[in-house]
Amino acid sequence: MATDTERTSILKALADQRDFLRYAVRGLDDHQATRRTTDSELTLAGLVKHVTQMEENWIRFAQDGPPAEPVDYGDPASWQEQADSFTLLDGETLEGTLARYDLVAAATEEYVLSLPDLEKSHPLPDAPWFEQGASWSVRDVLLNVLRETAQHCGHADIIRESFDGQKTMG
Repeated sequence: MATDTERTSILKALADQRDFLRYAVRGLDDHQATRRTTDSELTLAGLVKHVTQMEENWIRFAQDGPPAEPVDYGDPASWQEQADSFTLLDGETLEGTLARYDLVAAATEEYVLSLPDLEKSHPLPDAPWFEQGASWSVRDVLLNVLRETAQHCGHADIIRESFDGQKTMG
């Protein structure tokens, strides 16, 4: 199947951002990767874990649409799940998180390349931050994943530079 320029460009930009994030954790052990270097709760390993889960969730949305059961944003458990996405839990390691990130990235690229185009769309789930009744195409999903990954690469750059002066993006 021939791949169009738009799809190739978006996937390349996303791959570049993934590489920046991987570079930010290069040479670190689990203790270093989970160390806070600012007043924020963010850590390098937590950012990798979060971006992995975010990408996986958005690609699942692109494939299947919104979850059958809406999220109850008034339930503290839903916010705890979000907080846990930024933290390595017992038994999780940076190495395992990076391996999972690679698997999710490969699955994203395989899915996107299998599509005839990027027009497939689904209604967004009900959430306070989405426009009521809006839909997103696969293109919209990919651009959102790219935007969020790039945003977290910036966070990772600050954390890594605060940790040991290493610059990951400049």
